[in-house]
Amino acid sequence: MNHPTKSHPGKILVIEDDTGTSDEIQAELASHGFHVDRVPTGGDGLALAMRRPYDVITLDRMLPDMDGLSVIATLRRNGVQTPVLVISALSDVDERVRGLREGGDDYLTKPFASDEMAARVEVLLRRQAQSAQTQLHLAGLSLDLVTHGARYGDEELDLKPTEYQLLEFMMRNSGQVLTRTMIFEAVWGYHFDPGTNVIEVHIAGLRKKLDRSGCPEMIHTMRGSGYVFGDFE
Repeated sequence: MNHPTKSHPGKILVIEDDTGTSDEIQAELASHGFHVDRVPTGGDGLALAMRRPYDVITLDRMLPDMDGLSVIATLRRNGVQTPVLVISALSDVDERVRGLREGGDDYLTKPFASDEMAARVEVLLRRQAQSAQTQLHLAGLSLDLVTHGARYGDEELDLKPTEYQLLEFMMRNSGQVLTRTMIFEAVWGYHFDPGTNVIEVHIAGLRKKLDRSGCPEMIHTMRGSGYVFGDFE
């Protein structure tokens, strides 16, 4: 699947009963070049998702006619594997975990920043496009997605499992601002604790190992926003 362009826009289905939220989602996604269809009920969303091919679905957790998780379960039972971003006012850890276990691919809580929502949609698009890959390559860095080996040039990197997952996530989303919340949920897989420094500790360790291998600086801190991965020299 290609990244959205004017000639090949990604097709997004927005299932959201709140008009204001739906307007906000559509406006932001359209500004990124996506084609957006929107419906206010789970039943209408199911009908469209099973009839038309979409690249990503954004799905309100609480819908007037049926629970959002029931929508996901019905889609999966019918063989529709379109990535789903669940958007919900329910923010506790159990709800987030339940949403992911029911077949959701990501979970965003309300209120949310529109640009983060769009970034999460783009991550789901990239993840789907790259799922068939067995290797990642960027500026001399190589990851083997089967053996979980990592190299810079001819130098093998001795990475801990979490460091490998962190590097893989950043390489898959190179050039994009990755917030601490996005990194935490992608790598650690549970609700982000803003008081923890676990991300900074692992990024510092990963930076040292990349530096020792001769790799130029690739992890760039964006103060107040997060991190960007890439060779920008």
